[in-house]
Amino acid sequence: MRTKILLLTAALSAAGVATSMAQGTVFSVNAVGYVNVDVNPGFALIANPLQTSNNTVAALFPNVPDGTTVYKFSNGGFNQSSTFLFGSWADPSLTLDPGDGAFISNPTTANMRLTFVGEVLQGTLSNSIPLGFSIKASKVPQAGPLDGNAAGELQFPVGDGDTVYKFNKATQKYTVHYFLFGSWSGDGRPSVDVGEAFFVNKSAAANWVRTFSVNP
Repeated sequence: MRTKILLLTAALSAAGVATSMAQGTVFSVNAVGYVNVDVNPGFALIANPLQTSNNTVAALFPNVPDGTTVYKFSNGGFNQSSTFLFGSWADPSLTLDPGDGAFISNPTTANMRLTFVGEVLQGTLSNSIPLGFSIKASKVPQAGPLDGNAAGELQFPVGDGDTVYKFNKATQKYTVHYFLFGSWSGDGRPSVDVGEAFFVNKSAAANWVRTFSVNP
C-alpha cells in the first residue's frame, strides 16, 4: 500500500498545568496527522493507523464507492461486515480500532484512496494477540520488519510455530511466512506498510507491547 504521513500540528496539553507550579512544567505532545492508503480493485487487508474519537466505518470512510464492504474476522470467521450503499453503511457502528485489521473490497476498476485522520498513539501500547487466527496491525503508523527490537522494527512477539499471512493486493494472493526454530521460512521475514494489516496464526496467545514516542 502506498501511504503518506503528515504531522499537522504538535498540540501542547494542559493536563499538567495544575501541578506545574509545584513540580515544574509538564507537557504532553499530541501528534496529529493523516495517512493515505490506496486500495487496488479487489480486496486488501487494511488497518486504521491513527486514533480518532470515532473509529466506526461511518466516521472513517464517509465517502467511498457504492458496494464497498468491510469484513472483520472474529471467532474463526468473518462474522462482522458492513457494505456502503446509496450513501450510507449497512452497519455504521462497525469499528476499526488501531491495532486491529479488516478486509476491504474495492468494487470499482480504479484505485480507491482511504484517508485516515487522527492522533498518533504514544506511550506504552499493548495489543492482545489470541491463540489461533486473528487479523492484527501495528498500533502506530510505522512501516518495517514485523519482528525485532532494533530501530525501525515493529517488535511483534513472534514465537516458534507462528505463521503470518500477508495479502498482496496486486496479485490478490497471500504470501506465507513461517517462524520455526528461531527463523523465518516460506516467503521470508515479513514487513508491513503503514495502514496494512495481516493474518497471524499464533501458537500461543501473547501481548504485542511497544513503547512509542514521536520525539527522538
